[in-house]
Amino acid sequence: MNSSKILIYLNCLLLFLGIGASLYATNPVDTRLMHSPAISDNHIAFIYAEDLWIAYRDGSNPKRVTIDEGVAHNRFHPSHKIKIAFTAEYDGNLDVFIIPVTGGVPQRLTWHPYQDLVRDFSPDGKNVLFASQRSTFTNRYIQLYTVPVEGGQIEKLPIPNAFYASYSPDGKHIAY
Repeated sequence: MNSSKILIYLNCLLLFLGIGASLYATNPVDTRLMHSPAISDNHIAFIYAEDLWIAYRDGSNPKRVTIDEGVAHNRFHPSHKIKIAFTAEYDGNLDVFIIPVTGGVPQRLTWHPYQDLVRDFSPDGKNVLFASQRSTFTNRYIQLYTVPVEGGQIEKLPIPNAFYASYSPDGKHIAY
């Protein structure tokens, strides 16, 4: 057996045993493919390696906020200090979650088999705006909904269909 095959088998064995997992961990120095940025007065939240991260606006002090698979989109609370809403796939489908900017245990706000995708906070910070196919007769359309940040009754907005959306600062209009 040549040395390259031995090295491959050894790496597979170490990875299987969990010993070699640190060899394949996320590289914090060579960060690429960051996406879904949300910017507040003091911070930037972004997705990297399927986790939600937060850093100061100048990029310093990056901190991983979630450690799990499937984070997709995120938005800052209007006060820019309290919470981040995000979409994550923790139980097999995409749902809306909210977490304090400082980290902690995410609070799940939706439970539905269709994808619920975070789009914005209401300007008063009391609701999370999200897009979903939950009540469409066909999978061709996505509609907008809101859910209170404390959890509770989901409300469908009177907009026929929309994928992306954002509130105006005064909350009187929605661009979609």
